[in-house]
Amino acid sequence: MSDIEIAQQAEMQPVINLAAEKLGIPAEHLDPYGHYKAKVSLDYLDTLKDQEDGKLILVTAISPTPAGEGKTTTTVGLGDAMNRLGKNTIICLREPSLGPCFGMKGGAAGGGYSQVVPMEDINLHFTGDFHAIGVAHNLLSAMIDNHINHGNELGIDPRRITWKRVVDMNDRALRKITVGQGGPANGYLREDGYDIVVASEIMAILCLATSLSDLKERLGRIVIGYKTDRVTPIYARELNAHGAMAALLKEAIKPNLVQTLENNIAFIHGGPFANIAHGCNTVTATQSALKLSDYTITEAGFGADLGAEKFIDIKCRMSGLKPSAVVLVATVRALKFHGGIGKDELNQENLAALEKGFANLQRHLHNITENYGLPCVVCINHFTFDSDAEISLLKEKCEALGAKCVVSKHWAQGGEGAEALAEEILNIVDNREPGFSYVYDENLPLWDKIEAIATKLYGASEITASAKIRAEIAALQEKYGHFPICMAKTQMSFSTDPSLKGAPSGHSVEISEVRLANGAGFIVAIAGNMMTMPGLPKKPAAERIDINDDGVITGLF
Repeated sequence: MSDIEIAQQAEMQPVINLAAEKLGIPAEHLDPYGHYKAKVSLDYLDTLKDQEDGKLILVTAISPTPAGEGKTTTTVGLGDAMNRLGKNTIICLREPSLGPCFGMKGGAAGGGYSQVVPMEDINLHFTGDFHAIGVAHNLLSAMIDNHINHGNELGIDPRRITWKRVVDMNDRALRKITVGQGGPANGYLREDGYDIVVASEIMAILCLATSLSDLKERLGRIVIGYKTDRVTPIYARELNAHGAMAALLKEAIKPNLVQTLENNIAFIHGGPFANIAHGCNTVTATQSALKLSDYTITEAGFGADLGAEKFIDIKCRMSGLKPSAVVLVATVRALKFHGGIGKDELNQENLAALEKGFANLQRHLHNITENYGLPCVVCINHFTFDSDAEISLLKEKCEALGAKCVVSKHWAQGGEGAEALAEEILNIVDNREPGFSYVYDENLPLWDKIEAIATKLYGASEITASAKIRAEIAALQEKYGHFPICMAKTQMSFSTDPSLKGAPSGHSVEISEVRLANGAGFIVAIAGNMMTMPGLPKKPAAERIDINDDGVITGLF
């Protein structure tokens, strides 16, 4: 069966009953969205603050390929396995964006027998969080243009407005637009553009905020542009926009609670991409799970050079979270792709390609253990076409590096297939104090922080930037030099060239743009030609998605 067919046959339990049974959450503290989705009240979560935290486990992956790695699938399978072993475990995932669901990537609810459900709801609209984020973002956009139209008392320079608009869809035609056409009645004529919702600073703010008051304060700190003197920032609070924006996000800030196919609890909340944003679910959801369980398993987007780095250097730095161990997910197929084999040949045994592609896994492993200072278990997400010789070679090479390597069959067998992985993880987290290393010191200059990421993690020899970008970084350094860096870079390679597979070294990373995310509290450094508004592929996933007369959705993966 396809993933969606498996999900549609799931025997789900009413989430209100499940939350009471598994977590002891009273029904009055849950806001149900139908029978199988609910939001947890912030008032209830506040009562947990004095409880001891459980152990935190991070799931990350090698550099993604069209062959698939299965990070979310592994997170779900590992959570189910640990619950099967009698360990009170909650998983924390990000919410899927509609853009990739209808584009190339597809859904993000796991796969096979390691999924979160209701799968269609999670992938399509869910509880409306992304809609709320998009509306809050665009409210601020509208208020900026309205302020200029009515006299511009704040002296906003229309040429230096940095706040774009957003939509939760891959739509390359909206990257650059002109607003205010049609004469003075329609506002001030100026250039503008759209980002995808997951790249919005409001998404990052929601994921990092720890309360409604913190959310509102961060929204007020957003810098929307500059005055005509070119240096004085304009804040959202000066437009009196932050109160209404916070009101729109009143429900979105509450964590979403769903279940796995095996009826275990999952928080799914927030969804910034890791290639253009910081790639982690909300701090609120993760901290809540740690209070409600003995073990919390969370994932960070794309490869360990992106999502895991931002998890460490942004999310953990700001929240005080301390992971105990990391799972690095890989597949034989993906490693052969990194070894130069085409997608059509990946089901055929090829030890030479596997050995060559192993360089990608090796660098990610090095980054996790040496640069992040965390113990790591390599999870080989099993495919039926994997040969015994390929599995043996992969295990041998991992063991030569001193790394634990486990073949896991959770896609086909659910939690039962991931029990060996769970046991390896438990052997680590139950026998060490949580701790890790940042990739860079927060007191380093912004330029040096960017350079540290590029040289330590990406294998680059240098970073470069035009005189204009260097001047912008220098200007940001004066006031925001203590901020962490959020790199926007292709997820497909350690370099800025997505066609360079494996573990390229000695390349140059060009910083093409920098953006201040003052409300979120970081600097976005855009590397190469990375776009913050993706486009659809030639054959988008939307072409195969359909619904029949009985309301059953098909084609969603």
